[in-house]
Amino acid sequence: MDTLLIIIAGPLFVLSLGAHIYVKIFLRPERNPDRDDYYEDYYHEVEEADPVLARYNKWSQLTLTTAIIAALMLFIVVMV
Repeated sequence: MDTLLIIIAGPLFVLSLGAHIYVKIFLRPERNPDRDDYYEDYYHEVEEADPVLARYNKWSQLTLTTAIIAALMLFIVVMV
């Protein structure tokens, strides 16, 4: 059981961490020079109006959640 979790969680953690870094670097929307608060205090209306920002937020949350789940699986293997 421990070996199976390591085989699954190890590569999953590395891939999701790499994907999260890719999302943070390459999918980040460009700063709009007309609006200084583009990244600060944005609300749901801005996400609906800007599909690029919505896609960035979705993939950022998904990859980070996957990395956390894989890390917890590896932690379970170490603790058991």
